[in-house]
Amino acid sequence: MKAPLKKGIVAISKKGRDKGRAYVVLYEMDADFVMVANGETRKLEHPKKKRRKHLVSTSRELPGVLALFEQGRLQDSDLRQALTQEVINYRDPANKEGSVFVQN
Repeated sequence: MKAPLKKGIVAISKKGRDKGRAYVVLYEMDADFVMVANGETRKLEHPKKKRRKHLVSTSRELPGVLALFEQGRLQDSDLRQALTQEVINYRDPANKEGSVFVQN
């Protein structure tokens, strides 16, 4: 069972030109959309509006990053550093044989 997309969770894009990039969910817009940022291609000043169905959630949560964001003290460098540590530990599901993410 995959983790739900909620604030502070690390999610990987599975559709679009940003496919495979890791993001942190900053907040939820509605039932279909969330706002995400990674501090590199999508800065905190201009987060990306992304459909939930185009993201795959990981089991990784970043409560420290979320707390800084809610206080207004989060910087892009903090976000990049946290995501770099998480992505190193994340195994890409597209590398598995028979994965739904493998495109033929």
